Amino acid sequence: MSDFVLSQRSTTLEQILDVLRGSTIAEERGKDFNSKFWATYKKVANEHDDDFLSRANDDMGIILTFAGLFSAVNSTFIIGMQPNPGETTNALLLQLILIMAGGPNAVHDISDLSSSTGYSSTVWMQTLAYASLAFSVLAAFGAVLGKQW
Repeated sequence: MSDFVLSQRSTTLEQILDVLRGSTIAEERGKDFNSKFWATYKKVANEHDDDFLSRANDDMGIILTFAGLFSAVNSTFIIGMQPNPGETTNALLLQLILIMAGGPNAVHDISDLSSSTGYSSTVWMQTLAYASLAFSVLAAFGAVLGKQW
């Protein structure tokens, strides 16, 4: 009887092992430590990512605001640096009046029509102003792309 009891117990144990091998309970106990680790890692990583994205979004907003204000002020200075077309028109009209009054054979000095004094500095200032405006608009464009991404 003992052989019969041993074989019956052996069969029962084999059935229990087969059931446990197909069961998810054994797998969950084996993955318990790993599951806790990855759940904690995901939680910490999500907190870190959310914090990073929040700071980056705030920084992009600040850059966008600064670039917009700088572009507005820079545009105002660019408009102020433009030559006054009224002065050129008045000088040309004066020359026409002098030609009409003096006759066609009169020699007239037209050197005062060109604004050669300070011309190169004006061109450099306008070049720098337009370059800074272009970089400011490029920074604003980058900030908008960063916020939308």
